[in-house]
Amino acid sequence: MFQPKLTVITIVYNNVRDIERTVLSVLNQTYPNIEYLVIDGASTDGTLELLKKYEGRLAKLISEKDKGIYDAMNKGLALASGEYILFMNSGDELYASDTVENVFASAPDADIYYGETEMYDEDWKSLGQRRHKAPETFSWKDFKYGMCISHQAIYIRRSLTEPYDPQYKLSADIDWIIKAAKKAGKIVNTRRYVAKYLVGGMSKKKHRQSLIE
Repeated sequence: MFQPKLTVITIVYNNVRDIERTVLSVLNQTYPNIEYLVIDGASTDGTLELLKKYEGRLAKLISEKDKGIYDAMNKGLALASGEYILFMNSGDELYASDTVENVFASAPDADIYYGETEMYDEDWKSLGQRRHKAPETFSWKDFKYGMCISHQAIYIRRSLTEPYDPQYKLSADIDWIIKAAKKAGKIVNTRRYVAKYLVGGMSKKKHRQSLIE
């Protein structure tokens, strides 16, 4: 049975309203081999106090000022020891409690796994699928014009990853996926929903600016 260690990294800053949903979606996974890192940017709204409730179940909780989202993501990457990396930022969720288990059961030993994302509004009501459905297959070229797969829906072998390049203020995650996808031999479409994405959350705010870059 293929059960590699997965490092899930959550970045949060002042999001006491949504962070608990995100954390529980990771902690309640049936998959036995998850390292969970939460990187908080020195929140002042009660986020940190809430996270401390779960600290005993996290591999690491860091709370300190950072130079922006990619600096925080790089801190997470530097601490990660899993074979695979998944970023699940504050407000987003793993789709179901057996999502990670199903991702790795879909095929052994891929370099990248990906799937579909369901969109949710601020009141956590479903808006349905992403406008652009995840492509049947993809290569790095598909990302040249923006995110064709939400980063919450892509699991990447850690040995293929590099630190985020903060010179791209907001499209560094596209750049990061392109660099990994260029090196990937086996890319697997899990053909299932793997993430819930908060429209208007941290990820969406980044998206608007990244298309400009």
